[in-house]
Amino acid sequence: MNTHPPNGLPLKIAFVGQKGIPATFGGIEFHVDELSRRLARRGHRVSVYVRPWYTPGNLTAYEGVELVHTPTIRSKHLDAFLHSFTSSIHALSQDYDIVHYHALGPSFFSWMPRLCGHKCVVTIHALDWQRPKWGLGARAFLKMTERTALYLPHATVAVSHALQAHFEDKYGRPIHYIPNGVNIPTLTPAHLISEQYGLLGQDYVLYLGRLVPEKRVDWLIEAFCRTTGPLRLVIAGDDQDAQGHTHYLQERVAGDQRVLFTGTVGGQLKEELLSNALCYATASGVEGLPIAVLEAMAHARCCLASDIPPHREIIEPGRDGLLFAESSCEALCGALEHLFDQSSDYRQALGQEARRQVEKRYSWESIADTMEALYIGLLADPGPGT
Repeated sequence: MNTHPPNGLPLKIAFVGQKGIPATFGGIEFHVDELSRRLARRGHRVSVYVRPWYTPGNLTAYEGVELVHTPTIRSKHLDAFLHSFTSSIHALSQDYDIVHYHALGPSFFSWMPRLCGHKCVVTIHALDWQRPKWGLGARAFLKMTERTALYLPHATVAVSHALQAHFEDKYGRPIHYIPNGVNIPTLTPAHLISEQYGLLGQDYVLYLGRLVPEKRVDWLIEAFCRTTGPLRLVIAGDDQDAQGHTHYLQERVAGDQRVLFTGTVGGQLKEELLSNALCYATASGVEGLPIAVLEAMAHARCCLASDIPPHREIIEPGRDGLLFAESSCEALCGALEHLFDQSSDYRQALGQEARRQVEKRYSWESIADTMEALYIGLLADPGPGT
């Protein structure tokens, strides 16, 4: 049985389910990266389980966070499942107070450390069974893990109100709402993007994120290519999980020099792309609470997004961004043309209000406060499974 620290501090916390940190792509990875480092700075002992193909094997610590390397097999169906299993096995022999699982699939293993006296938390980032990459068997398993995410851990967290409502309405069990967050940056003038891509600022539409089918980047490309004018479309991201989706997208725009694929970006290059885009656009059909959109809003960019519940949660059309009918590529094309026709003052006003809203509602520090309080509350509760 685990011996919990007096007064709840300091805590020994482990994160399971993410690919790894430092984050280079993936919303869950950026979430765990930001949260784990903040908890470590508060004096907690934080461990993050990482996959060998994502985090370099010689990296064992990162800004005060211990990186625990456990084995997996990198394949679409086995990677997350096997890594969550081997990480859970390793966690059994550790003295963690909290083992925090991320995503539906990994939640299947949350019973294991619970049996050894660890308090367990699951954060749901999206309805993963909706992703088109999964076949019938994988989709059935992920649907089943909706229940494991609710019934196996001591507490379940949703990153959006839409996800929270889905689970509470469907299962009648209350879950916690703790969203993704964002850092409010200092805007960066165009320099590297001018040298590398010939971008001057305000002369391109930006998409930043994973290139996977559910993001519907092909819609964005098709809609943009129907427009005319000097603007470019910058696609910043890659397809580590999608097995050739980038190549498929590039084939769709063969010969159109207005579309630029940059691959994964980070550091100053990412900051410049976000700071100098005319607007940010996404046609995604499946999201939890998209960090990329929050980042674009934090950079005071006008955002055009599909009208799905997670986007409606963070964008109020005409006030801090724009939405289009999510089931229609035609609607996306019309929305892009409408946005291009507006004045720069109009787009800037939307972007400035977006920045104000995310600064007020999605601070990583306040999110760390809430998560820390949840952990301490669980450790103070002598309920079943302690």
